[in-house]
Formats: sequence, C-alpha cells, structure tokens
Amino acid sequence: MKLVRFAQNQWRSSSYSQPQISYSLFFSKPISNSSLVRPRKSLYGKISEIGNPNVSIVPILDQWVQEGNKVEAHELRDFIKEFRYFRRYHHALQISEWMLNRRYIPPSQSDIAVRLNLIFKVHGLKPAEEYFDNVPKVLKGFPVYAALLGCYVDGNSVEKAEAVMEKIRKLGTLRFPYIHNHMMNIYYQSGNYEKLDDVMHEMKVGGIPYDTHTYGVRLSAYAAAFDVEGITKIVGMAESDIPADLDCSFFAVAADGYLKVKQLNMALGMLRKLEERLNEAKRRNLAFNILIKLYAKAGMKDEVYRIWNLYKAKEKVYNKGYLSMIGSLLKIDDINGAKSIFEEWESRKLPTDIRIPDLLVSAYSKKGLLEEAEAIIKKAVARGAGPSAFMWYYMARGYLKRGDIEQAREAIKKAISVCPLDGKLKKETLTACLEYLGVKGEKEGAEELIRLSDEDIFSADTHEKLLSLVKNAEEQPI
Repeated sequence: MKLVRFAQNQWRSSSYSQPQISYSLFFSKPISNSSLVRPRKSLYGKISEIGNPNVSIVPILDQWVQEGNKVEAHELRDFIKEFRYFRRYHHALQISEWMLNRRYIPPSQSDIAVRLNLIFKVHGLKPAEEYFDNVPKVLKGFPVYAALLGCYVDGNSVEKAEAVMEKIRKLGTLRFPYIHNHMMNIYYQSGNYEKLDDVMHEMKVGGIPYDTHTYGVRLSAYAAAFDVEGITKIVGMAESDIPADLDCSFFAVAADGYLKVKQLNMALGMLRKLEERLNEAKRRNLAFNILIKLYAKAGMKDEVYRIWNLYKAKEKVYNKGYLSMIGSLLKIDDINGAKSIFEEWESRKLPTDIRIPDLLVSAYSKKGLLEEAEAIIKKAVARGAGPSAFMWYYMARGYLKRGDIEQAREAIKKAISVCPLDGKLKKETLTACLEYLGVKGEKEGAEELIRLSDEDIFSADTHEKLLSLVKNAEEQPI
C-alpha cells in the first residue's frame, strides 16, 4: 500500500530545503521477501536486464515459452512483486497482462487488484476505472475494492474514495486498520483534518485497532496545524497504546512538529527517542538523514556532526547522506563545514549526483562568492556531470546581485539550453531576472532575455508584464 506524504515541504531534486518528515518516509516501499539470487540466464534474469520501461519484455516471455521452458503462475506473481518493489511498473503490468491474457491462468481477486493498481501507476485514473468497470462481478471482492480505493486516494479523489469506502463497509470486511488508514491519508492530503477524528472514532466503535500509521497521520495533521496540544495528546496516546510498535518515523514527525511550534525541549525528547530506535529502523540510512536534518533545523551544529560521525561509523554513506549533511550545514550557515564534507564526497568517488554540487553553487552565489561557485562548476564538468539549469540560475542570480549584467545574460542562456522540457524553471528564471532588470532599468538586457525566450513559455499576461518592464526602462530619465 502506498502511504501518503504527511508533510508538504519537500526538498526539490536540485536544491535543499526543510525535510519532508512523514511516517511513510521509512516504509514507503514494500519490503521484498525475495532472498533468492537468480542466475542471469533465468527468465527473471533476462527480463530484469531490460531497464528501459519503453522496451517491451513480452517478446522475451514469448520466446522463453517457445523454447520449451516452463513458467508457473507463482513465478510470474513473484516477478510482478519484485518489479513493483523496484518501481518498474510498466514491466510489472506487461507481466500481469501476459500472465492473464496469454497463459490462460484463471485470475484471482488479488491478481485483478494488482493489475488495477498497475494500470493506475502506468496509465492514470481513468483507464484504471475503465478496467474496474469491466471486471466480472464475481471477481469484485474486497481486494479489488481496496485497490480501487488506493487509486482514488493516490489520485486525491475524495468523493470517489468515500463512495468506495461505503461499498467496502457493506461488504462487512473491515477488520484491519489499513483501509481506514487509506481514508486518513486522503483526508490529510485534502486538508480535511476534522474528518480524521471521525475515522478514528469509527475504528474505535468497530473494534479496529489503531496502528503506527493511524497515529502518524493524526500526528502529522496536528503538526501541520501548529497544534502543540494535539501533538502532545497523540504522542501520549500512541506511547500508551502501542509503545513497542512506534518507530523512527513516528518520533521524527513528532520532533518536526514540536520544532514548528518552537518547543525545543520537547523536540529534543522526541529526537532522543528516534535515536534510540535507529538500530530497529528498516531504512536506517534514511533515519540518519532525517535525524541530521532535524538537528540542523533545531540549530544544533554539534549534534549534527555527532550524528554524522555515528552515521559513518555504523552505515555506508551514499549520495543521499552527503546531500542531507551538506544541506543541513548550509542551513545553519556552516559553509566551511559544507565545503569540507563536499571534498570528502569527492574523494569517495561515488556516482555523480548533480544535486550535491548544486547545493554549494547556490550557497556561494547567495554570499557573492562567485569565484568559488565557478570552481565547483568546473569540478562538476570534470566529473562528467554537465552543469544543471539550477547551477546557471544560481550563477545568474549572483551575477545580477553583483551588477554584472553581461555574465548574468550568458548564465541565463546556458540555463535555457539545459532547462527541463516542462519549462517551469525556465519561466521562473527568466521572470526573476527580467523583473530585476526592469527595476534596474537595464533595457538592453531585458530585451535580450525576452528574445532568448519562446513566447509559449509564458502566459499572455506574463509576457505583457515582461514587455512592460522594458517599456518602463525606456521611460526612465537618463
């Protein structure tokens, strides 16, 4: 079951901000039960080698059977489970379709539920609904309705989720908390916090136990509402009810909530409990990353370094760990420390993650240390990682603050050339720079940037606004 995100502040893929602290962070992927190392010549080995989701694995499946090899239904179900674990939804769906359409294997309700989920993942909500409508009535049992509910929750369709929930109630199969947790998720996502208590009341009346996810969602809602009494109430309830089940993520959410409402001592108490559970965390590296970020949010530099050293002593640190540590040090304005960790990352020769140099380029450019930022870009190029659009955006921002319009213009040209296809960054970058140039009366620079942009990047209103900046510059007295 895909769990909802409990906090809204996420750090972008190429810049650092406050961590997204949520119960689901630690367990958002199902834990694979497979400990079998399959030989590469096996069927699984052949299909797993196809990494491109746009390349069909069906010809490999067909050829395997044509060569006289056997394939059992339980094997195919295991393959689907593995591919879902690795988020290879396209190929998992192809196996599901091949299994049921070509092998003439009678589908179970669980098979239907899995395919419904995969159709949603690959094609979206409408095709998933169409598939559900065509499922024979005899197969529309609890697993299928539960899968449909999950699709509506992930698609944030509140009314449709409520309608399916009512159908499930009529089936009389509500014994475990995960269906109600689905409703907790969607009410949290949609900001309907008052309905969370209604769901919990229904669970209590129906004798359905709360679990860590139930408490985690309610805790997150109180944290989002800056409700310190609510946070404390849920922490107390959970510690009294299921103390042995509470994990790192629960205490991370609680600590983050207390930090939001400036209750440092209470936050530190939660962080200590989080740290006590590090050895139990199923995603221990992530737990360390979150702990580092939370201590940085608390402004406790010594604790950030203490946890970092503990992290390196207990785990192998990968790119996400360095991303968390460098971003956290920059958050507490320890740019020299961030530089030192960056140099350590370079010496490790891990696979290049452009987000890591992005962090330092952003920090240096904000402080006007443009030569240092340029040196980081050169190092990124030397590692075979072309500068990102964000890097050039940060440099343009720095050049503009220094009043170097020509270099800012060149940086914007480079940002545009490597911008993502969706144009979002392109629009933000150009708008910010054009507004700055308009304020400064830099007519030629503004005109040049407008010429560099395609008109379809902007709405008509935005384009008019940018042109007006140039006009205003023309009207300023010399």
